[in-house]
Amino acid sequence: MNKLPFLIAAFVLQCTAVAAQELYMPRNIQNAVKKGTRTTNGLPGANYWQNRGVYVINATVNTAEKSVSGSEKISYSNNSPDTLKSVVIRFINNIHKPEAPRAGQVPADFLTFGLKILGFVVNGERYTINSDDWGTANPVKLYTPLLPRSTAEFEIEWSYPLSKLSGREGQIDPNTFFCAYFYPRISVYDDYNGWDLLPHTDGGEFYNDFNDYTVSVKVPTNYVVWATGTLENAKEVLQPAAFKRFRESMNSNKVIHVATAKDMEQGAVTNFSEWNEWKFTARNVTDFTFATSNHFVWDAGSVALADGNGLKRVSVQAAYKDTAGDFRNYVEWTKYAIRWYSDNLPGINYPYPTMTAIQGYADMEYPMMVNDASLRDLMDSRLTVDHEVAHTYFPFYMGINETRYAFMDEGWATTFEYLIGISENGKHTADSAFKSFRIKNWINNPATEMDQPLITMSSQLSGAGYGRNSYGKASLSYLALKDLLGDMPFKKALISYINNWNGKHPVPWDYFYSINAAAKQDLTWFWQNWFFSNNYIDLKIKEARQGTHNTTITLENTGGFAVPFDVILKLENGKEKSFHYTPAIWKNKEKTVTFSVPSNGKIEQVTIDGGIFMDATPADNTYRL
Repeated sequence: MNKLPFLIAAFVLQCTAVAAQELYMPRNIQNAVKKGTRTTNGLPGANYWQNRGVYVINATVNTAEKSVSGSEKISYSNNSPDTLKSVVIRFINNIHKPEAPRAGQVPADFLTFGLKILGFVVNGERYTINSDDWGTANPVKLYTPLLPRSTAEFEIEWSYPLSKLSGREGQIDPNTFFCAYFYPRISVYDDYNGWDLLPHTDGGEFYNDFNDYTVSVKVPTNYVVWATGTLENAKEVLQPAAFKRFRESMNSNKVIHVATAKDMEQGAVTNFSEWNEWKFTARNVTDFTFATSNHFVWDAGSVALADGNGLKRVSVQAAYKDTAGDFRNYVEWTKYAIRWYSDNLPGINYPYPTMTAIQGYADMEYPMMVNDASLRDLMDSRLTVDHEVAHTYFPFYMGINETRYAFMDEGWATTFEYLIGISENGKHTADSAFKSFRIKNWINNPATEMDQPLITMSSQLSGAGYGRNSYGKASLSYLALKDLLGDMPFKKALISYINNWNGKHPVPWDYFYSINAAAKQDLTWFWQNWFFSNNYIDLKIKEARQGTHNTTITLENTGGFAVPFDVILKLENGKEKSFHYTPAIWKNKEKTVTFSVPSNGKIEQVTIDGGIFMDATPADNTYRL
């Protein structure tokens, strides 16, 4: 037997292991790897676990008092190997309490007195709870600890006022309410941090377990309810004509006007009962949200997606003021986005049965729902819904910890928004919009907070620093990877990552190692460059010399990011030749590279063009010979 190939293979594996160890990993993630819940091969560990709940919620909206009250039963499964001596109850809307820590100043209309716990029972034992001092994350010591791999039954009664100032949730108008984060929930207990105790400050976003929901929402007559999941009793709450239109929309390629402004005004939509109870179900989702109005119009249709069992229909709905011109297009726009994302990138079928858009103020995503402002610029409005629908995959299907790692979801949604924008508006327009909205304010601002490493925990960033890392810079890292790997290998690697971690809670290192494994490359150099550095984008042509058959260029990477670029040669006769270079040119971590491109005829000028990878000092991207 010839041992040489085996010795070579062993040496390569050893070198790969050493290279992988170069990637900084915080101690808590290292401990998760040691415990076997995470791995360095991109897969969840053999000992991976996550907790979950089954929620049965009955909520009532008091439209006169502008408040929500309710009761819930939570069957909470502790799948961890740990005995839980306490539980953390999270209620995001306590952000409205005057004493709550917040990312910025708020007006008086934002403030409320917050959550009131009216009853709290665990496994039949009643607790005395004073929620007056509660924030957004609140530990409750258990009378009886919850043992590993066991279940506890929680019963909670509660009420809270809807903030007059609507953002992510609250009063959209005096008779329209967006009720997000409306119920007390059990916070995440995970394998790398234990209880998630980070307060919500209204700057960052969220981290939730995958749960099952059965929810009823009680509202006065003529109020329609739209929510996460599937409406289970449409026939009971809708008048026959409205129910017929709603049912038709479930299998229609057209936009059906389930309720027009006139229908709503005449009370011709909902059941005539003084109160109607709307019932919804949603399975294996990270949150549940609803909205209600007595005057919003209601459009609906559906989009057919091919899957292994034939065709799957996704119900697409929109609710809005009759004066909102852009929302008249929302059903069609959303259908297009769902199909495009399913067929192109990420290339995985939209995983849920519905998607509903509500006209509000937040430009914010929720499982199977979006809350978008109405805009006059139709292209901007469409890109907004593209972005929010893209969040279906990140953070919802993938269970991202947005509070700590916002770049893992906002960066992807920004990337998909850009790519679908090319199909909708053409590359020139998409590039211009991306640079103007996502990149320009970062690359043209030399302030220290602009160039914090992407891996920096989002909860440790604020203001512009948070925004730059979460959106534009993160998106460029994903687009640079796409350029490096090539379109199809990139898509294959992305799908592998999603297949590994959907329905779970990936952290950045799970992403890095999943891509490494799928691409069959050690990309440590790329992750170091893009995620663990203070780099920015700044290339400079130091020299260009024309030879007989080629032009030699010396390029300095002043900013440090491994970015793709085009070399454009302008000939004396006015013609141009272009050559593309992927980020691989920076793989050896050199600050300066020298390379040659073919050239015939007199060259007047050499230009480096990064396209959407905007340069901090574009003046030195051109060299005249």
